[in-house]
Amino acid sequence: MTTPPPPGSGAAPDVVIVGGGAAGLSLAHRLTAAGTHSVTVVEPPDGPPRPPERTWCYWDQGTGDFEEAITASWSRLRVHGTDGEAITLDPAPLRYHMLRSTRFEQLVHARLAEAPGTRVLRATAHAVRNVRDGAEVRCSTPDGGHLTLRGRHVFDSRPLRALPPARTALLQHFRGWFVRTRADRFDPAVADLMDFRVPQPRHGLAFGYVLPLAPDRALVEYTEFSRTPLTTEAYEAALGHYSREILRLGDFTVEDAEQGAIPMTDGRFPRRVGDAVFRIGTAGGATRPSTGYTFAAVQRQSRDIAAALHGGRAVVPAPHRWRSLAMDAVFLRALDTGRIDGPAFFTGLFRHLPGDRLLRFLDGGTTPWEDWTVGLHTPVGPMLRTALELPFLRRR
Repeated sequence: MTTPPPPGSGAAPDVVIVGGGAAGLSLAHRLTAAGTHSVTVVEPPDGPPRPPERTWCYWDQGTGDFEEAITASWSRLRVHGTDGEAITLDPAPLRYHMLRSTRFEQLVHARLAEAPGTRVLRATAHAVRNVRDGAEVRCSTPDGGHLTLRGRHVFDSRPLRALPPARTALLQHFRGWFVRTRADRFDPAVADLMDFRVPQPRHGLAFGYVLPLAPDRALVEYTEFSRTPLTTEAYEAALGHYSREILRLGDFTVEDAEQGAIPMTDGRFPRRVGDAVFRIGTAGGATRPSTGYTFAAVQRQSRDIAAALHGGRAVVPAPHRWRSLAMDAVFLRALDTGRIDGPAFFTGLFRHLPGDRLLRFLDGGTTPWEDWTVGLHTPVGPMLRTALELPFLRRR
Protein backbone atom coordinates (compact mmCIF):
# COMPACT_ATOMS: atom_id res chain seq x y z
CA MET A 1 0.00 0.00 0.00
CA THR A 2 1.00 3.64 -0.36
CA THR A 3 0.49 5.85 2.66
CA PRO A 4 -1.54 9.03 2.33
CA PRO A 5 0.46 12.24 2.23
CA PRO A 6 0.64 14.52 5.25
CA PRO A 7 -1.95 17.31 5.32
CA GLY A 8 -1.38 20.09 2.85
CA SER A 9 1.50 18.36 1.05
CA GLY A 10 -0.15 17.52 -2.28
CA ALA A 11 0.33 14.13 -3.88
CA ALA A 12 3.50 13.31 -1.90
CA PRO A 13 5.77 15.00 0.60
CA ASP A 14 8.60 17.07 -0.84
CA VAL A 15 11.16 15.20 1.26
CA VAL A 16 11.32 11.76 2.88
CA ILE A 17 14.12 11.37 5.44
CA VAL A 18 15.16 7.84 6.37
CA GLY A 19 16.56 7.59 9.88
CA GLY A 20 15.79 9.66 12.96
CA GLY A 21 19.27 10.14 14.41
CA ALA A 22 21.37 13.29 14.46
CA ALA A 23 21.56 13.64 10.66
CA GLY A 24 17.94 12.84 9.86
CA LEU A 25 16.41 14.95 12.60
CA SER A 26 18.80 17.86 12.01
CA LEU A 27 17.81 17.99 8.35
CA ALA A 28 14.12 17.72 9.22
CA HIS A 29 14.55 20.59 11.68
CA ARG A 30 16.26 22.80 9.08
CA LEU A 31 13.66 22.11 6.42
CA THR A 32 10.63 22.62 8.64
CA ALA A 33 12.09 25.76 10.23
CA ALA A 34 12.06 27.37 6.80
CA GLY A 35 8.43 26.27 6.36
CA THR A 36 8.80 25.69 2.62
CA HIS A 37 8.82 21.88 2.40
CA SER A 38 6.59 19.06 3.59
CA VAL A 39 8.66 16.37 5.31
CA THR A 40 8.16 12.77 6.42
CA VAL A 41 10.76 11.24 8.76
CA VAL A 42 10.91 7.42 8.91
CA GLU A 43 12.27 6.18 12.25
CA PRO A 44 12.76 2.61 13.47
CA PRO A 45 10.06 1.45 15.92
CA ASP A 46 10.83 0.93 19.58
CA GLY A 47 12.83 -2.18 20.40
CA PRO A 48 16.01 -3.72 18.96
CA PRO A 49 15.84 -1.79 15.64
CA ARG A 50 16.38 1.50 17.47
CA PRO A 51 19.98 2.32 18.40
CA PRO A 52 20.81 2.76 22.10
CA GLU A 53 21.25 6.20 23.59
CA ARG A 54 24.38 7.92 22.36
CA THR A 55 26.53 10.92 23.28
CA TRP A 56 27.41 13.58 20.70
CA CYS A 57 29.96 16.36 21.26
CA TYR A 58 30.94 19.45 19.30
CA TRP A 59 32.41 22.90 19.80
CA ASP A 60 30.79 26.20 18.91
CA GLN A 61 30.84 29.89 19.85
CA GLY A 62 27.32 29.67 21.21
CA THR A 63 24.87 26.97 22.13
CA GLY A 64 23.25 26.83 18.69
CA ASP A 65 19.72 25.71 17.90
CA PHE A 66 19.68 22.88 20.43
CA GLU A 67 20.52 24.70 23.65
CA GLU A 68 17.70 22.98 25.57
CA ALA A 69 19.22 19.58 24.81
CA ILE A 70 22.78 20.35 25.93
CA THR A 71 23.73 18.18 28.90
CA ALA A 72 26.96 20.00 29.79
CA SER A 73 29.61 22.27 28.30
CA TRP A 74 33.19 23.22 29.14
CA SER A 75 35.30 26.33 28.63
CA ARG A 76 38.64 24.54 29.12
CA LEU A 77 40.05 21.41 27.50
CA ARG A 78 42.94 19.24 28.67
CA VAL A 79 45.27 16.64 27.18
CA HIS A 80 47.63 14.37 29.15
CA GLY A 81 50.79 13.14 27.44
CA THR A 82 52.20 9.66 27.89
CA ASP A 83 54.69 11.21 30.34
CA GLY A 84 51.85 12.56 32.49
CA GLU A 85 52.24 16.21 31.46
CA ALA A 86 48.89 18.01 31.45
CA ILE A 87 48.24 20.62 28.75
CA THR A 88 45.18 22.82 29.35
CA LEU A 89 43.68 25.04 26.66
CA ASP A 90 41.16 27.86 26.77
CA PRO A 91 39.63 27.79 23.27
CA ALA A 92 37.57 30.97 23.74
CA PRO A 93 35.34 32.03 22.11
CA LEU A 94 34.61 28.33 21.50
CA ARG A 95 33.09 25.98 24.06
CA TYR A 96 32.84 22.19 24.05
CA HIS A 97 29.26 20.89 24.26
CA MET A 98 27.78 17.49 25.06
CA LEU A 99 24.38 16.24 23.87
CA ARG A 100 22.61 13.02 24.74
CA SER A 101 20.62 11.56 21.87
CA THR A 102 17.38 11.07 23.85
CA ARG A 103 17.09 14.74 24.85
CA PHE A 104 18.01 15.84 21.33
CA GLU A 105 15.37 13.59 19.78
CA GLN A 106 12.70 14.75 22.24
CA LEU A 107 13.48 18.40 21.48
CA VAL A 108 13.37 17.99 17.70
CA HIS A 109 10.28 15.77 17.82
CA ALA A 110 8.45 18.48 19.78
CA ARG A 111 9.37 21.05 17.15
CA LEU A 112 8.39 18.79 14.27
CA ALA A 113 5.00 18.12 15.89
CA GLU A 114 4.23 21.84 15.56
CA ALA A 115 5.34 22.12 11.93
CA PRO A 116 2.55 21.96 9.30
CA GLY A 117 2.98 19.26 6.66
CA THR A 118 5.47 17.29 8.77
CA ARG A 119 5.15 13.87 10.37
CA VAL A 120 7.36 11.26 12.04
CA LEU A 121 6.52 7.68 11.04
CA ARG A 122 7.67 4.67 13.06
CA ALA A 123 8.57 1.97 10.55
CA THR A 124 11.56 -0.05 9.36
CA ALA A 125 12.85 1.18 6.00
CA HIS A 126 14.09 -1.45 3.57
CA ALA A 127 14.51 -0.62 -0.12
CA VAL A 128 15.07 2.94 -1.31
CA ARG A 129 14.93 3.50 -5.06
CA ASN A 130 14.34 6.10 -7.73
CA VAL A 131 10.97 6.23 -9.48
CA ARG A 132 9.40 8.60 -11.95
CA ASP A 133 9.24 12.15 -10.54
CA GLY A 134 11.01 11.21 -7.31
CA ALA A 135 11.90 8.24 -5.16
CA GLU A 136 10.19 5.69 -2.95
CA VAL A 137 10.95 4.01 0.36
CA ARG A 138 9.53 0.56 1.06
CA CYS A 139 8.89 -0.05 4.75
CA SER A 140 7.42 -2.53 7.20
CA THR A 141 5.32 -1.40 10.15
CA PRO A 142 5.51 -2.69 13.75
CA ASP A 143 2.24 -4.62 13.23
CA GLY A 144 3.73 -6.56 10.31
CA GLY A 145 2.20 -4.48 7.55
CA HIS A 146 3.95 -3.08 4.49
CA LEU A 147 3.83 0.39 3.02
CA THR A 148 5.53 2.48 0.38
CA LEU A 149 6.37 6.15 0.84
CA ARG A 150 6.98 8.38 -2.14
CA GLY A 151 8.61 11.79 -2.18
CA ARG A 152 10.25 14.19 -4.57
CA HIS A 153 13.55 13.68 -2.75
CA VAL A 154 14.77 11.01 -0.30
CA PHE A 155 17.64 11.63 2.13
CA ASP A 156 18.96 8.40 3.65
CA SER A 157 20.97 8.57 6.89
CA ARG A 158 21.16 4.83 7.63
CA PRO A 159 24.64 3.39 8.22
CA LEU A 160 26.25 1.81 5.18
CA ARG A 161 26.44 -1.97 5.10
CA ALA A 162 30.06 -1.72 3.94
CA LEU A 163 32.50 1.17 3.87
CA PRO A 164 33.70 2.43 0.47
CA PRO A 165 37.12 1.34 -0.85
CA ALA A 166 39.95 3.17 0.89
CA ARG A 167 43.70 3.35 1.14
CA THR A 168 43.40 3.44 4.93
CA ALA A 169 40.48 2.21 7.04
CA LEU A 170 40.66 2.48 10.82
CA LEU A 171 38.01 2.64 13.54
CA GLN A 172 37.59 4.93 16.49
CA HIS A 173 36.09 2.40 18.89
CA PHE A 174 35.25 2.97 22.53
CA ARG A 175 33.33 2.08 25.63
CA GLY A 176 32.29 4.57 28.29
CA TRP A 177 30.96 4.48 31.84
CA PHE A 178 28.74 7.10 33.44
CA VAL A 179 30.22 6.98 36.92
CA ARG A 180 29.30 8.43 40.29
CA THR A 181 32.08 8.65 42.87
CA ARG A 182 31.73 8.63 46.64
CA ALA A 183 33.96 11.72 46.96
CA ASP A 184 34.35 14.70 44.61
CA ARG A 185 36.91 13.68 41.96
CA PHE A 186 36.16 15.85 38.91
CA ASP A 187 36.55 19.50 37.91
CA PRO A 188 33.30 20.37 36.08
CA ALA A 189 35.04 23.24 34.26
CA VAL A 190 37.60 21.06 32.43
CA ALA A 191 37.02 18.27 29.89
CA ASP A 192 39.83 15.78 29.27
CA LEU A 193 39.78 15.17 25.51
CA MET A 194 42.76 12.82 25.34
CA ASP A 195 44.58 11.15 28.22
CA PHE A 196 47.46 9.14 26.80
CA ARG A 197 48.57 7.77 30.17
CA VAL A 198 46.75 4.52 29.36
CA PRO A 199 48.83 1.59 27.99
CA GLN A 200 49.32 2.04 24.25
CA PRO A 201 48.41 -0.78 21.82
CA ARG A 202 50.95 -2.19 19.37
CA HIS A 203 48.99 -0.65 16.49
CA GLY A 204 47.32 2.76 16.47
CA LEU A 205 46.76 4.66 19.70
CA ALA A 206 44.62 4.65 22.86
CA PHE A 207 43.45 7.34 25.26
CA GLY A 208 41.08 8.06 28.09
CA TYR A 209 38.30 10.65 27.78
CA VAL A 210 36.59 12.34 30.72
CA LEU A 211 33.56 14.63 30.54
CA PRO A 212 32.68 15.85 34.06
CA LEU A 213 28.99 16.38 34.73
CA ALA A 214 29.37 17.30 38.42
CA PRO A 215 32.16 17.05 41.01
CA ASP A 216 31.10 13.44 41.63
CA ARG A 217 29.76 12.43 38.19
CA ALA A 218 31.36 12.03 34.77
CA LEU A 219 31.42 10.13 31.51
CA VAL A 220 34.69 8.18 31.51
CA GLU A 221 35.65 6.48 28.25
CA TYR A 222 38.42 4.30 26.91
CA THR A 223 39.04 4.86 23.17
CA GLU A 224 41.32 3.34 20.53
CA PHE A 225 42.17 4.32 16.96
CA SER A 226 42.98 0.98 15.35
CA ARG A 227 41.79 -1.53 12.74
CA THR A 228 39.47 -3.70 14.82
CA PRO A 229 37.31 -3.19 17.92
CA LEU A 230 37.85 -4.98 21.22
CA THR A 231 35.56 -7.34 23.07
CA THR A 232 33.32 -5.86 25.72
CA GLU A 233 35.39 -7.68 28.35
CA ALA A 234 38.58 -6.02 27.06
CA TYR A 235 36.96 -2.56 27.16
CA GLU A 236 35.75 -3.21 30.70
CA ALA A 237 39.25 -4.20 31.80
CA ALA A 238 40.76 -1.11 30.19
CA LEU A 239 38.12 1.16 31.76
CA GLY A 240 38.66 -0.43 35.15
CA HIS A 241 42.41 0.15 34.95
CA TYR A 242 41.97 3.74 33.76
CA SER A 243 39.40 4.62 36.43
CA ARG A 244 41.16 2.99 39.36
CA GLU A 245 44.88 3.16 38.59
CA ILE A 246 45.19 6.37 36.57
CA LEU A 247 42.25 8.59 37.58
CA ARG A 248 42.25 7.08 41.10
CA LEU A 249 38.52 7.58 41.50
CA GLY A 250 38.28 5.55 44.69
CA ASP A 251 34.86 4.04 45.35
CA PHE A 252 32.46 4.59 42.47
CA THR A 253 29.40 3.08 40.83
CA VAL A 254 28.70 2.68 37.12
CA GLU A 255 25.22 4.08 36.42
CA ASP A 256 25.16 3.53 32.66
CA ALA A 257 27.44 2.53 29.79
CA GLU A 258 27.77 3.19 26.07
CA GLN A 259 29.85 1.56 23.36
CA GLY A 260 30.43 2.24 19.70
CA ALA A 261 32.70 2.42 16.68
CA ILE A 262 33.16 5.28 14.22
CA PRO A 263 34.81 4.88 10.79
CA MET A 264 38.09 6.70 10.20
CA THR A 265 38.76 6.26 6.50
CA ASP A 266 39.88 8.11 3.38
CA GLY A 267 37.22 6.32 1.36
CA ARG A 268 35.00 8.48 -0.83
CA PHE A 269 31.40 8.52 0.39
CA PRO A 270 28.95 9.13 -2.49
CA ARG A 271 26.35 11.67 -1.45
CA ARG A 272 24.08 11.22 -4.46
CA VAL A 273 23.08 7.65 -5.29
CA GLY A 274 20.28 8.38 -7.77
CA ASP A 275 18.36 11.19 -9.39
CA ALA A 276 16.32 11.74 -6.24
CA VAL A 277 18.16 9.72 -3.56
CA PHE A 278 20.89 11.20 -1.36
CA ARG A 279 22.97 10.06 1.61
CA ILE A 280 23.55 12.24 4.65
CA GLY A 281 25.35 12.00 7.98
CA THR A 282 28.14 9.46 8.35
CA ALA A 283 26.81 7.65 5.25
CA GLY A 284 27.23 10.93 3.36
CA GLY A 285 30.77 11.59 4.54
CA ALA A 286 30.00 13.88 7.49
CA THR A 287 32.36 12.12 9.92
CA ARG A 288 35.77 13.82 10.08
CA PRO A 289 38.23 11.02 9.23
CA SER A 290 41.02 12.12 11.58
CA THR A 291 38.90 12.70 14.70
CA GLY A 292 35.57 10.92 14.35
CA TYR A 293 33.62 14.10 15.15
CA THR A 294 30.37 14.27 13.19
CA PHE A 295 27.71 16.46 14.84
CA ALA A 296 29.04 19.88 13.76
CA ALA A 297 29.50 18.70 10.16
CA VAL A 298 25.94 17.31 10.19
CA GLN A 299 24.68 20.79 11.10
CA ARG A 300 26.63 22.37 8.22
CA GLN A 301 25.40 19.69 5.84
CA SER A 302 21.78 20.16 6.96
CA ARG A 303 21.92 23.94 6.56
CA ASP A 304 23.46 23.63 3.10
CA ILE A 305 20.86 21.08 1.93
CA ALA A 306 17.99 23.24 3.21
CA ALA A 307 19.43 26.33 1.51
CA ALA A 308 19.89 24.45 -1.76
CA LEU A 309 16.33 23.08 -1.73
CA HIS A 310 15.00 26.52 -0.92
CA GLY A 311 16.81 27.74 -4.03
CA GLY A 312 15.32 24.97 -6.15
CA ARG A 313 18.37 22.67 -6.22
CA ALA A 314 18.54 19.16 -4.74
CA VAL A 315 22.18 18.61 -3.71
CA VAL A 316 24.18 17.45 -0.69
CA PRO A 317 27.25 19.69 -0.52
CA ALA A 318 30.49 18.21 0.76
CA PRO A 319 30.56 18.50 4.57
CA HIS A 320 34.37 18.82 4.65
CA ARG A 321 36.80 20.73 2.46
CA TRP A 322 38.99 18.75 0.10
CA ARG A 323 42.06 20.22 1.83
CA SER A 324 40.95 18.85 5.20
CA LEU A 325 40.26 15.42 3.74
CA ALA A 326 43.66 15.37 2.03
CA MET A 327 45.41 16.14 5.31
CA ASP A 328 43.33 13.50 7.09
CA ALA A 329 44.32 10.90 4.49
CA VAL A 330 47.99 11.61 5.16
CA PHE A 331 47.51 11.42 8.93
CA LEU A 332 45.57 8.14 8.82
CA ARG A 333 48.14 6.48 6.56
CA ALA A 334 51.04 7.72 8.68
CA LEU A 335 49.37 6.44 11.85
CA ASP A 336 48.41 3.10 10.31
CA THR A 337 51.95 2.46 9.04
CA GLY A 338 53.51 3.43 12.37
CA ARG A 339 55.51 6.28 10.83
CA ILE A 340 54.22 8.68 13.44
CA ASP A 341 53.64 8.28 17.15
CA GLY A 342 49.93 9.03 17.64
CA PRO A 343 50.07 10.31 21.23
CA ALA A 344 53.08 12.51 20.44
CA PHE A 345 51.34 13.83 17.31
CA PHE A 346 48.23 15.04 19.15
CA THR A 347 50.10 16.17 22.25
CA GLY A 348 52.35 18.30 20.06
CA LEU A 349 49.40 20.02 18.44
CA PHE A 350 47.83 20.85 21.80
CA ARG A 351 51.16 22.03 23.19
CA HIS A 352 52.07 24.41 20.36
CA LEU A 353 48.82 25.76 18.90
CA PRO A 354 46.32 28.32 20.30
CA GLY A 355 43.16 26.59 21.48
CA ASP A 356 40.71 28.26 19.11
CA ARG A 357 42.94 27.66 16.06
CA LEU A 358 43.41 24.00 16.97
CA LEU A 359 39.67 23.38 17.31
CA ARG A 360 38.94 25.24 14.09
CA PHE A 361 41.59 23.10 12.38
CA LEU A 362 40.04 19.90 13.73
CA ASP A 363 36.68 21.13 12.41
CA GLY A 364 38.08 22.10 9.00
CA GLY A 365 37.55 25.83 9.53
CA THR A 366 41.10 27.14 9.19
CA THR A 367 42.61 29.09 6.30
CA PRO A 368 45.31 27.63 4.03
CA TRP A 369 47.93 29.69 5.86
CA GLU A 370 46.74 28.40 9.23
CA ASP A 371 46.82 24.84 7.87
CA TRP A 372 50.44 25.44 6.85
CA THR A 373 51.36 26.61 10.36
CA VAL A 374 49.65 23.54 11.83
CA GLY A 375 51.63 21.30 9.48
CA LEU A 376 54.88 22.75 10.77
CA HIS A 377 54.05 21.34 14.22
CA THR A 378 53.71 17.77 12.91
CA PRO A 379 56.49 15.26 12.07
CA VAL A 380 57.32 16.84 8.70
CA GLY A 381 59.49 14.04 7.29
CA PRO A 382 57.10 11.11 7.86
CA MET A 383 54.10 13.19 6.82
CA LEU A 384 55.78 14.35 3.61
CA ARG A 385 56.86 10.80 2.75
CA THR A 386 53.28 9.62 3.29
CA ALA A 387 51.84 12.45 1.17
CA LEU A 388 54.12 11.52 -1.74
CA GLU A 389 53.14 7.85 -1.41
CA LEU A 390 49.36 8.21 -1.31
CA PRO A 391 48.67 8.94 -5.01
CA PHE A 392 50.20 5.56 -5.93
CA LEU A 393 48.18 3.45 -3.49
CA ARG A 394 45.08 1.55 -4.55
CA ARG A 395 41.78 1.94 -2.74
CA ARG A 396 40.79 -1.49 -1.46
